[in-house]
Amino acid sequence: MPQQSAASLDSIAKAIAPQLTQLNQRIMLSLQSSNEMMNGIIAEYLRQKGKQIRPITVILCAQLFSAQTSHHVISTAAAVEMLHNASLIHDDVVDESKMRRNEPTVNGIWDNHIAVLVGDFFTSTSLQLANETGDIRIIGSLASLGRQLAMGELDQIYNARYHLLSIDAYMRTIERKTASLFIACAEMGAFAAGCQTDDPRLAALREFARLLGLCFQITDDIFDYSTEADTIGKPTGNDLREGKVTLPLLSVLLDPAVEGRDRMRALVTRDSLSPDQIRELIDFAIANNGITRARQTIQTLAQTAAQTLTAAFPDSPARTNLLALLTHILARHK
Repeated sequence: MPQQSAASLDSIAKAIAPQLTQLNQRIMLSLQSSNEMMNGIIAEYLRQKGKQIRPITVILCAQLFSAQTSHHVISTAAAVEMLHNASLIHDDVVDESKMRRNEPTVNGIWDNHIAVLVGDFFTSTSLQLANETGDIRIIGSLASLGRQLAMGELDQIYNARYHLLSIDAYMRTIERKTASLFIACAEMGAFAAGCQTDDPRLAALREFARLLGLCFQITDDIFDYSTEADTIGKPTGNDLREGKVTLPLLSVLLDPAVEGRDRMRALVTRDSLSPDQIRELIDFAIANNGITRARQTIQTLAQTAAQTLTAAFPDSPARTNLLALLTHILARHK
């Protein structure tokens, strides 16, 4: 399964290799500054470049509307990647995370003060790139995204006080935290390719992206219950350590038919958990099919996402690659 996931993403990257080359050149150019320290930090950060799923989504969604990838599309994809990375840098400060993807974070190498400034620099660069498109819709979408990402993180911090959410409240939180980014990728890519605001296909594309984002975040939440911390690039039980009860455990704790749930519900309400207690909660979720339940939710969302996309858009390389991206997200192990 991991090999299939990697293969699907590799095939997408190969299909849009010229565009990704332009993207990375644009990112490097946009981040140049007269400050040697900033340039050194950025060079180190870009060395740890991730899979670039968000800018890939922008490019593929643009290709649904135009086979030609314009300079505006590349600038838009770069803007999204910059804002996404700014949010990650700031999140690492908030969460006091020293590692991401098995690599030290900006605040892990330097400190929180520098990390906040680097995140601010990335945010400003993102706005500058969006402004270059001259499309007020793209600028507005990016600005709205920044607000949604901030509110999503605040939701999660606020909700951690209560530990046990309803499934609906959990879904609303991850929609703000993660799905909003994929929705923005989709609509900004469409706008950059010349899509009109009243195009009926735009609503379907947004819905596909929303479901894609939900699948991505639930999959990410499952990783917290993994026994392979080295593989996924973050410590197992990290969400629980921060008071966040996500779908694999939440679905079990909310099921009245699950034996022993009352004791576990009492356990998660504690202000802090020991490593043994975190391990006990993880084992409880796994033993009561919490991961299976979460994966079933993902499969349902993914099926609806695929149906939504195929109903709105004819067969094309872009549509095929977006469906392959959905497959990658379902199969990914980190």
